[in-house]
Amino acid sequence: MKTPWTLARKLLAIGAAVLVLALASIGLTLWVSWQLEGGAAAVNEAGRMRMQTWQLAASLHDTSPEQVQAQFDRFQASLDLLGRGDPSRPLFVPWNDAVHAAFADVLQQWQQLHARWAQGTLPAPAQVRADADAFVRSVDLFVGSIELQLARFTSILHLYQLAMLGLAIAVAVALFYTGHLFVLEPLARLQRGLERVEQADFDARVEVQSRDEFGRLGEGFNRMAQTLQSLYRGLEDKVREKTAKLELQRGRLQALYDVSALLARSDTLEGMAQHFAKQVRRIAGADAAAIRWSDEANQRYLLLAGEGLPAALSEGEHCVPTGECLCGQSAADARTRVIPIVMADQTLGHCAREGFKTLVSVPVRLHHRLLGEVDLFFRGSVTLSDEERSLLDALASHLAGGMEGLRAAALEREGAVAEERSFIARELHDSIAQSLAFLKIQVQLLRAARQRGDEAVVERTLGELDTGVRECMGDVRELLVHFRTRTNAEHIEPALRTTLQKFEHQTGLKSHLELEGHALPLDPDAQVQVLHVVQEALSNVRKHARASQVWVEVAADSAGWRFEVRDDGQGFDPDADRAETHVGLRIMRERAARIGAQVRVDAVPGAGSCVTLTVPPSAAASAVSTAPAAGTPPAAQAPSAAA
Repeated sequence: MKTPWTLARKLLAIGAAVLVLALASIGLTLWVSWQLEGGAAAVNEAGRMRMQTWQLAASLHDTSPEQVQAQFDRFQASLDLLGRGDPSRPLFVPWNDAVHAAFADVLQQWQQLHARWAQGTLPAPAQVRADADAFVRSVDLFVGSIELQLARFTSILHLYQLAMLGLAIAVAVALFYTGHLFVLEPLARLQRGLERVEQADFDARVEVQSRDEFGRLGEGFNRMAQTLQSLYRGLEDKVREKTAKLELQRGRLQALYDVSALLARSDTLEGMAQHFAKQVRRIAGADAAAIRWSDEANQRYLLLAGEGLPAALSEGEHCVPTGECLCGQSAADARTRVIPIVMADQTLGHCAREGFKTLVSVPVRLHHRLLGEVDLFFRGSVTLSDEERSLLDALASHLAGGMEGLRAAALEREGAVAEERSFIARELHDSIAQSLAFLKIQVQLLRAARQRGDEAVVERTLGELDTGVRECMGDVRELLVHFRTRTNAEHIEPALRTTLQKFEHQTGLKSHLELEGHALPLDPDAQVQVLHVVQEALSNVRKHARASQVWVEVAADSAGWRFEVRDDGQGFDPDADRAETHVGLRIMRERAARIGAQVRVDAVPGAGSCVTLTVPPSAAASAVSTAPAAGTPPAAQAPSAAA
């Protein structure tokens, strides 16, 4: 198979031919110039021979034989130099037949002249001059033959220069022509083709006239034009197809959005299921839809809602045990299925009797837990594409999320109720329970005083009981109004003093309050919790410590607040099982946790106990503009933040 000439090979061949011609011309020019330079040096050396001849003739009779012999040697050296040449100068004779004959004549006459002039008897001066003149004429003939040869070389050099000029012109013309033939013309054809394509003329084709790079480029252009032509012709169909797909995707997204909005508005499971059944029936184009809920053990399916279901089907399949009907899938095998309804299939008897021919079952899953099933009924044959399956699965997943949201909301409400009950229990423990415990003690004291007949103690105790009952009634009224301890718009110091005065009045124990440092006032909610913790600690001292004195120390700085309640009582073992104390301690820690504080209890049997409450700076009043100026003592700080 013949290899096509590529553009690179063509350009390489042309360049190689031009290079060979240029190198040959340059080589011939250099050779001729070399010959001319060597011949000129030979002419100069031959001219020296004439001068040496006359010098030798003039000094033959007047100089010593040694000097004459030296001149003979120099002349012989010149002849030898002309005969062999000297490339280093350069010097060489441009030999041809005439030059060889002239040089041979010069050698012959020199030998004769040397024989006559070197003999013992020298010729007469006139004879010497005649011999020298004859020899110089032969040298002149030799020089003339060399000059004639150099003239021929000069003519050849001129001819080469003219040839190089013609060659340069021919090469330039050849390069222009080949450039036009192999490069410019193919590029022009491609340019014309591109202009036609730019004008939407996709029928444009480029004529391929060679198999080189431009030929392959033209073939590629033709293939591109053909592809563009086919794409352009089918563009409208593809646009319509893409538009239909986008419209389908928009419809699916709209369906998902509508279902999500519907589920978000539903507040009951039944209502959510009924609305979802309507939507999914419309989206799937089904004749009927049913939403079934599965119990935790996946033993049965309960019909939550139906849309378009016949009454007989709703009543007959209100509760379907798992596995007895094809629409009640087990958790292990649950998947989206298309089930043909056959009259002979007893498991789908209700569906067949109502005229349905196809059932689509979609499981409702949440984190691998089966919550229920969506059943779609069709009166004709149905097949689902991958997109339709994905849409139904997404809708079922949204339904599962909505059901889980309702369950989470119910759990949240239940937790809120439990938290509220716990809060009421703490309030009862910290207010009414303590008051009732005090009244119980006073009743015991009243009974003992009556048995002793001590009327003064009886009267004083009755007064204490009357005061305690009024305080208990006040606590009850306060709980009924807002379940909070009264702060009376006070700062923490007056609130603590009021609490300790009440404690001293109820127990008769001596109390001490010490305050140190400065900090922002506590937030009202934090102050309430702090007072409750302090009251609980004092209540434990009253009930269990058997102390004689109580110290309440308050320290405030940039790190927050620290409250310590110490007593000199009998102390206790923190590891011992004291149910009532543990309940109080748990309540104190719960209250502290509400404001981000911490409670620590230190106790040594026989050496008293200490309850420490550490409140972080975040529990201070959030409104900085209401905070007192730096350096103001706690007792004098503005109470507006605690109000």
